[in-house]
This record gives sequence, C-alpha cells and structure tokens, in this order.
Amino acid sequence: MVELDKSRLRADLPIGFLDSGVGGLTVVKQALRQLPNETIRFIGDQARLPYGPRPASQVVHFTWQMVHFLEDQGIKMLVIACNTATAAALPALQKEMTIPVIGVINPGSKAAIRASKNGKIGVIATEGTVKSGSYARAIHTQKKSVQVQSVACPKFVTLVESNEYQAPIAKQIVAQGLQPFANSGIDTLVMGCTHYPLLRPLIQNVMGSGVTLIDSGAETVNGVAQLLDVYHMAATRKVGEDHYFTTGSPTMFKTIAMQWLELSGMNVDKAVID
Repeated sequence: MVELDKSRLRADLPIGFLDSGVGGLTVVKQALRQLPNETIRFIGDQARLPYGPRPASQVVHFTWQMVHFLEDQGIKMLVIACNTATAAALPALQKEMTIPVIGVINPGSKAAIRASKNGKIGVIATEGTVKSGSYARAIHTQKKSVQVQSVACPKFVTLVESNEYQAPIAKQIVAQGLQPFANSGIDTLVMGCTHYPLLRPLIQNVMGSGVTLIDSGAETVNGVAQLLDVYHMAATRKVGEDHYFTTGSPTMFKTIAMQWLELSGMNVDKAVID
C-alpha cells in the first residue's frame, strides 16, 4: 500500500466524488448536509453509463480516468459514490492512491446488519454489483448467519438518468423490479446503487413499512466524516465554490442536480477525460 501524501491532506482542499452518472449526487446531498464546510468536486460519467452491464475491467479503466480528472482538481480525499465502481475498483484505488479513498459498499453493509432484526437482508443493485457478490461478501464477513438476497434492477438507473423517476411509468417499473422479494421475508433492503434513493418513496411503497431501506451513500458520508477527523483535515470553513462535472449533457445534469440537491444554482461544466 502506498504511503499517504501528507501535503495533499490539507483541510482547505476539496473532496472528490465520482459516479457513472447523477446517482452519486445522493451521496453529495448528504455531504452538503453533514459537512457544510467542505468543498465539493464531483464528476459523473453520463456519456458512458450505465456501468452495471460493463465488464469489470472496463469499469476499472473508466474509474481511473475519472480519478485522474479529480486529482487534477487537487482533492484531499476520494469518495467512490458508485457501487459498481466500488465493487470493481476500490481495492486497487486504496492500494495505489496517496489520499484516503472510501467506497459505498462496506458502510451500507454495516448499516444493514445493524438494522435487520430477523437476519434476512435484500440488496438491489446494478448487474455488475450483483455479479461481483460484493454486498453478500461484505455482509457475511461481518455476520455469517445473515441471509442475503441480491437482485439486479438495471432499469432503475435509466429512470433516474432520463429524469423520469417521478413519471407515472416509474411506479410500474419499480414494482416489477422488486417482484423477486415478494414473500421473501426480508426486513431490510439495501439500495446498493446511488441512483436508487431518488426512487425511495416508490421502493418503500412496494416493500411496505415493515422493511427498512438502507441508503449506502448516506452511510458513506458518516465514514467520510470519520476519515476527516482521523487525518485532521476537516475544513473549518468553505473555501471557494463547489464544482460539478459531467461527461454528458451539462444541461440535463444541472436540471436533475438542482432539483435533487435543492439548489437555486450550481457550477456545472462538461468534462473531457481520456
């Protein structure tokens, strides 16, 4: 493991967030609430989403491209705000990068174990995350007796990225996607893709009030706060403005982002990565 570069762990530097699209903004939303003094740099790879069906090697390649882009922004910490990228690339990133790196799977898994009363946990995620077995592995590492049922819900990402997550069709697609959990007996469901919390009301309606939903992204920000304390680099005041980048359409990104983050304005630019 590479030693951390202390010169890059300054409190006044921004925190970098990356995702395959706008889903990572669910993590940013929590960061804006919990860490108001921190400056944000975010990149969403909308031009090449979804990541879920792609080979893991390609996801790793794309993730490193976004990492290099954020490194040029002078970040002090990296948050992989994408479950598919976390599953594919986190170990290598943590081994090779000289700043702290955190993903979304372990925090979500820990929260699910704490929340479950009957030891039956469901996971909804992209095809890539489900195929990797990352959630089941993370959960069983901490508690072997837990039963885990993982279901891929790729259409959920499309709903969010096309800004149709509040459209009438969304209710039907969510109900169909969650059908495998009928009579499963789970009492906890991990939303194992950062896009999914935008569909939270629909998911909760289908699963019922007896099932606790776990937002992996929200749990991850708790981990970010802990790392900031461990490395003594928590900002005492916001330095500069937050900046958001997308490889896709800045206009589409801004429309969804401003609505979800409840902002009246934001800096959004096109990112060119290679």
